[in-house]
Amino acid sequence: MSLIAFGLRIVNAVIAFVSQVLLARYMGSFEYGVFVLVWVTMIILGNMACLGFQTSIIRFVPEYEAKNRPAQMRGVLVASRRIVLAASTFLALAGAVGIWLFEEQIQSYYVLPFYLGLVCLPMIALGDLLQGTARAYAWPLWSMTPSFFIRPLLILIFLWALHVAGSFPDATAAVMAAILATYLTTVLQIVYVAVKTEKPLKSVQPVFRLREWVTVSLPIFLSNGFYYLLTNADVLLVGRFMQPTDVAVYFATTKALALVHFVYYSVRTGAIQRYSAFLHSGDRVGLARFARETTYWTFIPATVMGVAVLVLGRPILMLFGPGFEAGYPLLFPLVAAVILRALVGPAESLLTMSGHENISVLVYAVTLGVNIALSVLLIPVLGLWGVAIATSVSLVLEAALLAIAVWRRLGIVMVALLPAPKEAV
Repeated sequence: MSLIAFGLRIVNAVIAFVSQVLLARYMGSFEYGVFVLVWVTMIILGNMACLGFQTSIIRFVPEYEAKNRPAQMRGVLVASRRIVLAASTFLALAGAVGIWLFEEQIQSYYVLPFYLGLVCLPMIALGDLLQGTARAYAWPLWSMTPSFFIRPLLILIFLWALHVAGSFPDATAAVMAAILATYLTTVLQIVYVAVKTEKPLKSVQPVFRLREWVTVSLPIFLSNGFYYLLTNADVLLVGRFMQPTDVAVYFATTKALALVHFVYYSVRTGAIQRYSAFLHSGDRVGLARFARETTYWTFIPATVMGVAVLVLGRPILMLFGPGFEAGYPLLFPLVAAVILRALVGPAESLLTMSGHENISVLVYAVTLGVNIALSVLLIPVLGLWGVAIATSVSLVLEAALLAIAVWRRLGIVMVALLPAPKEAV
């Protein structure tokens, strides 16, 4: 499944990357920077609005399959969708009220795009949940293509249609195109994923165990929230302290890292369901062996991809348009940090699947705090170099804390280059 996910991620990353290049060239660096800040914010809020169910469902589905509990299976599928829609709608309304109350403190060119972005927030959240559901059933195609292939392609198509209709290609038009693309993509996910999972359970009366599901999901919600903030805080902080053109340059630089990042994502996609299966089967030795294998599957390809990105980084950034190559030097500390992070593989997924969600929450909270503190101190002094240094330090710190947590809690040495202990787990 990891190989399938890796292959799909390559295709999807190419599509997503090309779409960002075309958007940057089409809109110009300023409008593109405004759109990036709004869209990244909506992606973060959409993920947080899932309240952890997009990951916890990957834990519950294999468990209920292994224990032959179709009533609980249907219950968690139905309840998770209802909870996510309700939470995301509430968050969108609260966000609109917040913009209205603090509009004078927000730059004028951000106000309307942010209002529009909130319109697609419920569909982003529901789409994330359905992607998690597809991963729980080991459907790599539908767990990856909606957000990495269908949606970015539709954004380009709809933006082109708006241009043909006479709309100027600014951030507002791009957000409108993103709204249309998000709604259509999520509808496709509902038609396939939701309907396919419900079909064999249609005659089953659902059993709802909300207290258990929420108890498991909330720590994951905190962990995912901190994780998404950690992986996107750099873009948000650049938007807070610098101009949209700087946001555009930095975001393009992080997009050049996609070849390195998707190695980890692909292994995580294939591993997380297997972690759950090993844990529920009681095979602790097999779990330890498989966990260490995932570190090598992450570290070795990530190193190769990292070198490739450094070699090709400048021409890649030049594709975005004039001035974007200024982000090339930032790739060196960022690539080094991502490779070091790859040493521990999807360690946080192992902690989550083994019931140690609170440890992941603590790790991400500490790492996020360090990232924000360093960024606030360094960005006003060093500009984009400040945020690159802060991000790199936080990634290395995250890897170290996760490796220590896995060793202390599970007795597994989850570091690619360290020897495994001789004693049985």
